[in-house]
Amino acid sequence: MIRMTRRMALAMPALLAPLSARAQWAPARPLRFVVPFAAGGATDIVARVLSEPMTERLGQPVAIENRTGAGGNVGVESIVRSAPDGLSILTGTTGTLTINPHLYANMGFNPLTDLAPIGLAFATDHVLIVNPAVAAQTAAEFLALVRAQPGRLSYGSGGNGTSTHTVAELFKLVAQVDIQHVPYRGSAPALNDTVAGNVQVMLDQIASALPQIQAGRVRALAVTGARRHPALPNVRTVAEIGLAAAEATSWGAVMAPAGTPAPVI
Repeated sequence: MIRMTRRMALAMPALLAPLSARAQWAPARPLRFVVPFAAGGATDIVARVLSEPMTERLGQPVAIENRTGAGGNVGVESIVRSAPDGLSILTGTTGTLTINPHLYANMGFNPLTDLAPIGLAFATDHVLIVNPAVAAQTAAEFLALVRAQPGRLSYGSGGNGTSTHTVAELFKLVAQVDIQHVPYRGSAPALNDTVAGNVQVMLDQIASALPQIQAGRVRALAVTGARRHPALPNVRTVAEIGLAAAEATSWGAVMAPAGTPAPVI
């Protein structure tokens, strides 16, 4: 569901430290792995997948802690303010690390200087999904619908500045359509409301949207990657529907507080 790229493969050894580094440090207590969004979203899924081999390698439990709010800033700040001892780590994302500093005037921390990178964890395309009640079976029909009724439909996101917000805004800009934004405290509750029909549209990460697509609870109309996704081979890319400039991916990385010693990293 989440593709491994060459860059990611090169970064993964840093995520699970080699024997020489681990011989110099081992955690004395369980670790807290902060996800700055609600449980069930793509970032949360990746953290839970990573926590299993990390527990085995480090010899201590790695507990997932979902700290939501302010587009992920609440969870990030909880790590920034933690001791740099390797016992508190973060899943930083495109939004929390690179977009939020341009949206929030007073974050209280600087992701560039207050966090230390451990390793890239994932990169994923997004998928345009609609509630089945939306009268559009294809992307072309969807574009015709929203252009004919500007502002009538709404889309959910994981919060202001998150990838599910910025990817959707890019799509709107390129397609020249008006769809209202409804931010949530994570992509999982936004997806739940898309399934329920409280919002009608979402550009979710494929990993979290795929089960709902396969179950028929939402309809997939386009993917944002450069190529069709292997899990959704019949779903056209944004380039194939005439919106090549809407191509987008998002990513996540494992981070620690700045000042964490190199052997711990």
